[in-house]
Amino acid sequence: QVQLVESGGGLVQPGGSLRLSCAASGFTLDYYAIGWFRQAPGKEREGVSCISDSDGSPYYADSVKGRFTISRDNAKNTVYLQMNSLKPEDTAVYYCSTASLGYYCSADDEIEVADFGSWGQGTQVTVSS
Repeated sequence: QVQLVESGGGLVQPGGSLRLSCAASGFTLDYYAIGWFRQAPGKEREGVSCISDSDGSPYYADSVKGRFTISRDNAKNTVYLQMNSLKPEDTAVYYCSTASLGYYCSADDEIEVADFGSWGQGTQVTVSS
């Protein structure tokens, strides 16, 4: 069964850090670009970051540049999102997803929900004092 499972969310104070994990089962992540998205209550799902299956610069939304870092460990079939200097506006449910085969993340191009599938169930991140 093809499945993505996000974990690592929680409640953190402003300025704190969290590391989200996206673990795949039933398939290998090696050949897929992986995106992280988030959705706050009452808002549309937005792209946060994307990492290609091989070379190339990852994509970061302007709102998280310099604070978030995406990485992948193909040996563990897992993609991570390190989130530092968290702000209340980062509060959302965070999702990971696989892009279509051949999709290539670019630092200059926003990622779109329509280009991704195989969503996980999400992990809640709450930034509050």
